[in-house]
Amino acid sequence: MKLESLKSLFVNNGCDVIYVKKLAPNDNSKNQVYFGGNFEILNILPISSISTVEAGDWRRERFKASLNFSWITEEGNLTPAPNAQLILYPKYPEVRFSGFLLGSKNAPSELMTQRLEDRILFISANKKGKVLGFVAHPISKIAKEFDALNNLQEHGVFKIIELPRAANNRAILLQELSRVHQLGWISSKRLDSKSNILPCRSSNCGGYTLEAELGVTPNGYSEPDFMGWEIKQFGVKKFENINSSVITLMTPEPTDGLYKTKGTEYFIRKYGYSDKRGRPDRMNFGGLHKVGKIHPTTNLEMKLIGFDQESGKIRNSNGSISLIDQKGNEAASWSFSSMLLHWNRKHDKACYVPSLSDSKKDRKYKYGNNIILGTGTDFQLFLSQMSTGNIYYDPGIKLENMSVKPKIKKRSQFRIKSRYLPNLYKKNEIIDLSR
Repeated sequence: MKLESLKSLFVNNGCDVIYVKKLAPNDNSKNQVYFGGNFEILNILPISSISTVEAGDWRRERFKASLNFSWITEEGNLTPAPNAQLILYPKYPEVRFSGFLLGSKNAPSELMTQRLEDRILFISANKKGKVLGFVAHPISKIAKEFDALNNLQEHGVFKIIELPRAANNRAILLQELSRVHQLGWISSKRLDSKSNILPCRSSNCGGYTLEAELGVTPNGYSEPDFMGWEIKQFGVKKFENINSSVITLMTPEPTDGLYKTKGTEYFIRKYGYSDKRGRPDRMNFGGLHKVGKIHPTTNLEMKLIGFDQESGKIRNSNGSISLIDQKGNEAASWSFSSMLLHWNRKHDKACYVPSLSDSKKDRKYKYGNNIILGTGTDFQLFLSQMSTGNIYYDPGIKLENMSVKPKIKKRSQFRIKSRYLPNLYKKNEIIDLSR
């Protein structure tokens, strides 16, 4: 196997970037392969499911995250490793790669069972959530070719080889956003799954319109929107005021609590309130819920259970973001494991674009020249911002036609003010597209 051949195999399987790690002697099937001292790796390797394992006897508390992983053989074939997984140890924190040989017929067992220094692991993922890996002997031709490469970027413990179509992703992103900015007012629209342009008339069409202009179609994959970047639009009153807006980060439904066990209607009737505009036969559940504060209307308190604010670390893999009522009942909660799934893959490279809206006649949007780029995040940074109140729960849940045929609208939103975005990323930039 030569390096160019390996790169071609990754490209042919839909990969954009290869992450490369020189393995230490302890990086083997017995000790697991060390992938870093934080959860950043979850931003580049898509996990298909995640579970929690409590501490017991000699075992440490941890998360187990399954991967759809296959090895690339020397002949260029793929051999699935059905038991491959990431092990997340929250108290360190630390992530390790495990189970990559079990049940895999043509896995590189000889290389991955021994304590040989400077073996080279190449790993990447495609947009459909498939992860591919290849390992090379330290004195192989491909290892020598890799050692000859200079000025490679780094991501945690990995070196980065950008494949041809990914090399200019950032430049293409900025070029396209500059084009959109120069268009001025754009009629509100959205794309369907077949790229057909459809009208969009609701108040939240700013994001759909921008995605449509960029050619982003809805899909079922938990992947970034455009050229490896997650695109988020946010409304402003003036393009200069990009630090004063509220941004919705994600909208996951609760995984536990009465909301889950008794249902959304029960939850609204118990903790909601009559519509404040006086609309009949309707109850709402909304308002800003921040950690450590009792909401004056719902009487629920947001708590981070299993997270240590002082150290910024998860201390309990069974922890959760929870809404607790005054009797100690768990009204609704989001397990850390479920939130990791929501946060990890789509937020490593995020682009925030300000917009103006005009709804006087036909709804239109205009997109600003000052955009925010954030790169390198970690779910524990998200929890840290929740613990200070910078990220908060701001739902828009309602129950209509209560007495006849109840109709429920669900919308659980975790939001942040734009001025706090730098706290979520290791690198934060404001780019002026007009320059």
